Amino acid sequence: MKLPPSGAIWLIRIRWIAAATVFVATTLGYFALGVLQTPYPLYAVGVGMLLYNAVLAFIVREESPLRGFRPEDSFFIQIVLDLAALTLVLYFSDFCHNPFVIYYIFHMIIAGMYLRGARPYIVAGATALVIGAIIFFESLNLIPRFPLRFGGQELPPLHNLEALALFCAVATSLGMATYFTTSIRRYVDRAHAELRQKEKMLGIGQLVAGIAHQIANPLDGVQNCLRRISEAVKNDPRLTEYVNMMAEALERIERTAKRVQAFAQPRGLVLEKTDVNAAVEGTLAMLGTRIGQNIRVEKDLRPVPPVLGDKYTIQEVVFNLCTNALAAMPNGGTLTLRTRALGTQDDDQMNSVAIEVIDTGVGIPRANLEKIFEPFFTTRADSGGTGLGLGLCRMLISEMGGRIEVRSTLGQGTTFTVILNAYRDRDKKPT
Repeated sequence: MKLPPSGAIWLIRIRWIAAATVFVATTLGYFALGVLQTPYPLYAVGVGMLLYNAVLAFIVREESPLRGFRPEDSFFIQIVLDLAALTLVLYFSDFCHNPFVIYYIFHMIIAGMYLRGARPYIVAGATALVIGAIIFFESLNLIPRFPLRFGGQELPPLHNLEALALFCAVATSLGMATYFTTSIRRYVDRAHAELRQKEKMLGIGQLVAGIAHQIANPLDGVQNCLRRISEAVKNDPRLTEYVNMMAEALERIERTAKRVQAFAQPRGLVLEKTDVNAAVEGTLAMLGTRIGQNIRVEKDLRPVPPVLGDKYTIQEVVFNLCTNALAAMPNGGTLTLRTRALGTQDDDQMNSVAIEVIDTGVGIPRANLEKIFEPFFTTRADSGGTGLGLGLCRMLISEMGGRIEVRSTLGQGTTFTVILNAYRDRDKKPT
């Protein structure tokens, strides 16, 4: 899911409030409560927040000539600046005793929501290092302290063990906040992608159903006319041969139209207790002569728990993946079908079962890995590929509560992994 450019605006609005809060809290803390040693460094930080927030507000405006930043880069810059401002505010108000150190977690949540790849963890790691350095240097009196005063007495510096405990608590909190936020974001991204895929496939289904219907109607008339022509030329072997060739071509068109209509017709899945290994064995039996003489098939069907799925749908998906794998090995190779229980290895689907279809073919370019599930995307158009198979496979597996993953290396091969939920006794069959 792409970030909208306007997504940074809400951070800018909140930052105005945060900067105002710095001024108000500093004024109250120094002049009214007397807990701050000096207000001026905090006022300077507040002014700095206002200045860089004004610059950011100008950059994200529609008419700004500097509005060339990617949304993710804009968020990254804002998060780094906010972390720097928060660190200075805490440092000038007794970092080690300041309860607002918990505000770092909010920044990690924002980083996990809006940054991609390793960036959230880089931000969390750098923040933890800065926090650790401040705590360490303050505990050794290597940098000035700005202690809070309660009842006219300054809070003493932390003991070494107290400082270490504080650092461990903050660092682990930042790490956990980043991990959980990025995990939730990945799940949302995957759900969004699957939803878009389903919408595309439904739209395509309606389109092809209409096309197939338009083809089928005149096709019946052409076939009837051809039968009459066949009767009229039955005494001419050469013309009869041509008519038969035309009849066969029309039958192929009719079969194609029916397959398209069947593809477009919504089908209900019967989710029940399903033996994955039996489904894979049945798929291998269906492949039959499609497996060339220069292809070696290996099975690694391990003991796995039954899954909640539809046997015939699983066979259809595995059959499609095997067909693609065979096409990816024009010069021969090895096709491996493996089943295994993931147990606790998979964070998203605990105790799930994986079906792996592995080939040693030409591989898939990295640029195409995100496109292969898109409708009509195919690299085998010359050999009859339509680009609908993998998209349909993903949709069917998603309807069973699972997902498909792919890994590939050019010149070495590709691995498609179908992950399905294990069957539980309390699972009910949908009607």
